Amino acid sequence: MATARPPGRGSGALPLWLLGAALLLGLRLCMELHRPGSGSPGRHDPPGPPRPHLLSPPDPPRGARRRQVTYVRSGRRALPRGGGTTTLEPSCCTPGGLPSRKGPRWHIELQPWAGPAQSLDEEALRFLSYISTTQIACDHMGTDSLATDSSPATKPWLVCLDDRFGLAHQIRSKQCRLYSLGLGSDDTHFEVSMANDGCEVHRFDPSVKSAHVLESQHLWHHRLSIDWRDPHPAVAAQKSHSNTRKLGSILNEFGHHKIDILKADLESAEWKVLENLILEDVLEQIGQLVFEIHLHWPGFEVSGSESSVVRFWYSLLKELEQKDFRLFHTYKDLSKPQLFLKKDIFNASSCYTLSWVNTRWK
Repeated sequence: MATARPPGRGSGALPLWLLGAALLLGLRLCMELHRPGSGSPGRHDPPGPPRPHLLSPPDPPRGARRRQVTYVRSGRRALPRGGGTTTLEPSCCTPGGLPSRKGPRWHIELQPWAGPAQSLDEEALRFLSYISTTQIACDHMGTDSLATDSSPATKPWLVCLDDRFGLAHQIRSKQCRLYSLGLGSDDTHFEVSMANDGCEVHRFDPSVKSAHVLESQHLWHHRLSIDWRDPHPAVAAQKSHSNTRKLGSILNEFGHHKIDILKADLESAEWKVLENLILEDVLEQIGQLVFEIHLHWPGFEVSGSESSVVRFWYSLLKELEQKDFRLFHTYKDLSKPQLFLKKDIFNASSCYTLSWVNTRWK
């Protein structure tokens, strides 16, 4: 007669054994997943190529300083590495560090309106009176270096040779430097004269055939145009003969700390160039300014009503005064059209040449 099995024995014990084995297997799996180097469960990289391992750059040796490299464009070609020959243009200047300047200003301070009406008449009369009145007396003026002119009123390009301003001494010691900014002018009498007396003369003109031409021992011609902004790097890279620079960039590239004379005939670009010199504090490196100004239209990138244009011109010249520049000579060119903002008014010429001296120049 068959007897019944007691509960918990025989086939009933098999599930308990399987349960113990499953627990041991689970513990072993957890230990494997938490071993160092194993990935976290449930996290998967997105599809695509494996991500590289990025290594941080090694630290510099103890005591070493990180070097900051500044790239400056130059018209001169360097010799190939390891020697060899190549066609070199004359080398005029050695790049060098310049004194650090203050951060650039973004706009000039406009002077108050000349009158309550804010009219062209009010602004023009104030401006024309300002450029027609000298602010400081210069006893010795000249166009031919140290040869003072007997009739300076008939000559446009004049410098002040009074000993108190130092230019005459710089010329005698052959340590003066002249920058001449132009646009295709053939009249280089002033530049040649200064070079013959030993001044280092740099004439900037985009019509020059070669990048740098040494005409005589002291006279350089550069195929460069002075602008109020540097070209965008992407644009400059596409033009192998990019020839536009700010004056501050040229000074940095040439390694020049000072300019004794800055002469400019920029055919209506002078207003924006002058604004750039003011905003970037380049004026502090200049001893005398001789600028031809043009009044027959507002000038490049100068806009607004007629009265606001003249107010802008006047404000620029007042900025020069605030920088201790004083007007010592003014020349009204009667050979040019007598136009003021395209109008025959105020008995004004369309062209004046103005000469300033930096009274703080040393």
